[in-house]
Amino acid sequence: MTPLSDILACLQQLAPLELAAEWDNVGLLMGDPAASAARVMTCLTLTPESAAEAVDQQAGLVVTHHPILFRPTKRLAATNPEGRMLWALARAGVAVYSPHTAWDNAPGGINDYLAQRLGLTQCSPLAPHRDGAPAAHNKCKIAVFVPDNDLERIMDAMFSAGAGVIGQYSECSYRLSGTGTFFGSDASNPAVGRKGLREEVSEWRLEVLCPEARLAAVVGAMRTAHSYEEPAFDIYPLRSEPGKNGVGRIGTLPQATPLEEFAQVVKRQLNAACVQTVGAAKQAVQRVAIVCGSGGEFVQDAVAQKADVLLTGEARFHDCLAAQANGLALVLPGHYASERGGVEELARRLHERFPNLEVWPSKDEHDPIR
Repeated sequence: MTPLSDILACLQQLAPLELAAEWDNVGLLMGDPAASAARVMTCLTLTPESAAEAVDQQAGLVVTHHPILFRPTKRLAATNPEGRMLWALARAGVAVYSPHTAWDNAPGGINDYLAQRLGLTQCSPLAPHRDGAPAAHNKCKIAVFVPDNDLERIMDAMFSAGAGVIGQYSECSYRLSGTGTFFGSDASNPAVGRKGLREEVSEWRLEVLCPEARLAAVVGAMRTAHSYEEPAFDIYPLRSEPGKNGVGRIGTLPQATPLEEFAQVVKRQLNAACVQTVGAAKQAVQRVAIVCGSGGEFVQDAVAQKADVLLTGEARFHDCLAAQANGLALVLPGHYASERGGVEELARRLHERFPNLEVWPSKDEHDPIR
């Protein structure tokens, strides 16, 4: 059995939750992080069929790309399809986690997976996060001053609360030794030294990065672990590296290809039942924008990035007209086909990290569109 907390930490390394859209519902959505699991199932969407599979196969965790409980829920009862499904999972002790838009846009996530399958090179975000992006995308640095005896305990507490993740690395920190001073009033109760005197104490300056969305939890964990009555710490807001993170990908095919031929490559590589296109069949495409799922809203971003074609699962009729008016081709393999491969890749990556953990992509889910 593998501690669920270890699996969740790995998922957050693969798909940092701060990359998720502000409107999204990501992370552990149901279950006990203190539990353990021997079997994990990934799926694109939790349906009655995939939920029954998870229960029948005794999964301890389901990683569903599309979140459950996406809208506020006032009651959870087996009187409707979603309630019956979730009630069955809860009774069987199956936890549910969703990475959704964090996995879409993470390094090595679904959009990168699609770019790699299609042989794109020189890839970068299609719509980079800009200054003023939602707080969920922002990071800060916490510097806390710690006596030697507290160091390991405080580091562990801050890491467990979500600090110290840089890309594919976790438990990242920096520390520097120095000397701190204080003068405690008569009402103080210092953990070291005496009140009423100026004391000098050997301390560490411990620095960790923290997603802004986890700031309160990390500071709270630090305060709880710290032996000082009044811990000294600083919080520094950080600006993102320009162009490093963002929605979608844009890259280049090795050579210009007719749209109809590129659409056939997409159909074959994504195992799509059919592919719809917007644009002339013989139109040459080489610069390719990618947004998995439903990405019609990024037509103008693709145009601004001088893409020849936007590959996305589905697009609204008026987004198709906007693409056509701007000379941008579209390739639409369907929402399911554009994301199912990324779900299978996530299962592979989890098993790679935990060889003793049985991980599989759902065998019973399928594209509802025929």
